[in-house]
Amino acid sequence: MSDALRVRVWRGGEDGRFEAFEVPRRESQTVLDVVTYIQRTLDPTLAYRFACRVGMCGSCAMTVNGRPRWTCRTHVDRVAEGGEVEIAPLRNLPVVRDLVADMSEFFDKWAKAKGQFAPTRTRADGFAVVKPDSRERREADAGIECIGCGVCYSACDVVTWNRDYLGPAALNRAWTLVNDSRDGGQAARLAAVSGDAGCHSCHTHMSCTEHCPKQISPTRSIAGLKRATLRIALGGEEP
Repeated sequence: MSDALRVRVWRGGEDGRFEAFEVPRRESQTVLDVVTYIQRTLDPTLAYRFACRVGMCGSCAMTVNGRPRWTCRTHVDRVAEGGEVEIAPLRNLPVVRDLVADMSEFFDKWAKAKGQFAPTRTRADGFAVVKPDSRERREADAGIECIGCGVCYSACDVVTWNRDYLGPAALNRAWTLVNDSRDGGQAARLAAVSGDAGCHSCHTHMSCTEHCPKQISPTRSIAGLKRATLRIALGGEEP
């Protein structure tokens, strides 16, 4: 193994460029370790984002050798072909500076997809009973572990082509709520995800599912929304 890793890191904003660094190779080294070394040892002006370092927050997501990843869970030995690594901010999002992407539009689309829980009970009511073995609960469970890291959004070609597209994470969140028997916002939610920028714009490339670090399948969730909105269009009942 070479003693040095050759790293190309994106610097600046949308019109920036890659800058080359040499970083010592370490055992069990992650890409986030590499970025941290550069910022702490070689160039303190490098901007990047991280919090937990253990795959819980998703804030360290970046593009590594052209693929969106959690850098805290990406080991250098698995991606450094020929001893080289290229690190850039997430695709499909505006660049704030260096490796920091502006996540505002990503979360704004959660709101546009009516990704907020709409309660139907008050504090004075008893707890709602949700059967763990019900079909709806199983459907919600399949997508509820999303932590909003933006990897699927960055991987989505439809977002690249149509910046109004709500994206896989927002639609996955909408599907979990469609299957929540306690939620009272179904009509507005299904209307929100059935428009030109909604679930029917998905081309089922499955890039979101392939890249999700949590092994969630937004493609499955989007397919569920397509069925639900089609039932409404044909005069059926809401789920």
